[in-house]
Amino acid sequence: MTEPLQLDIQAILRQLPHRYPFLLVDRVLECRPGESIRALKNVTYNEPFFPGHFPGRPVMPGVIIIEALAQAAGILCFVTAKVIPDEQTRFYFVGIDKARFRKPVVPGDQLILTAKLERSLRGIWKFSTAALVGEQEVAHAEMMVAPETTR
Repeated sequence: MTEPLQLDIQAILRQLPHRYPFLLVDRVLECRPGESIRALKNVTYNEPFFPGHFPGRPVMPGVIIIEALAQAAGILCFVTAKVIPDEQTRFYFVGIDKARFRKPVVPGDQLILTAKLERSLRGIWKFSTAALVGEQEVAHAEMMVAPETTR
C-alpha cells in the first residue's frame, strides 16, 4: 500500500483552478488516489463573506462549506486521474443530494473536509463528503463531479 499524499498550498494551486477569494482548501492532510481525501480549511474572520453574513454574528454560509467540499473532491479527481487542470481540462460540480447542515461554522474554526469516492460511471464521479470541526460533523452531502468533456 502506498503512503497517502499530503499537499501544501503550492501543490493545491497546481491541482485546482480556483484562486483567492474562492480557493477554499488550505492544505491536504491525506489523499489516497481513487479512494479518499482529508483536507483543511482555516476559517478566519477576514473571509470576504463574513461582514455581510451576518453583522455581529459571523457564520460561514452553507453554500461555501459545500463549495469547499466540492474543491476537496475536485483535488481527489485530478490526483486520481493524474491530470493537471488547464483551459481544456476541468472537473465541474454537477450534482448534490442529501446535503445537511448540523452546526454553524464561525471564525477560528478549522474545517476538516473529507470526500470518499463512491463510484465513477461514464465520466461522472460520485462522492460522499463531510465537513467537521474537531470531531463534530457540521455538514455532509453526496455530490457528483464530471470532467468538462462530458458536459
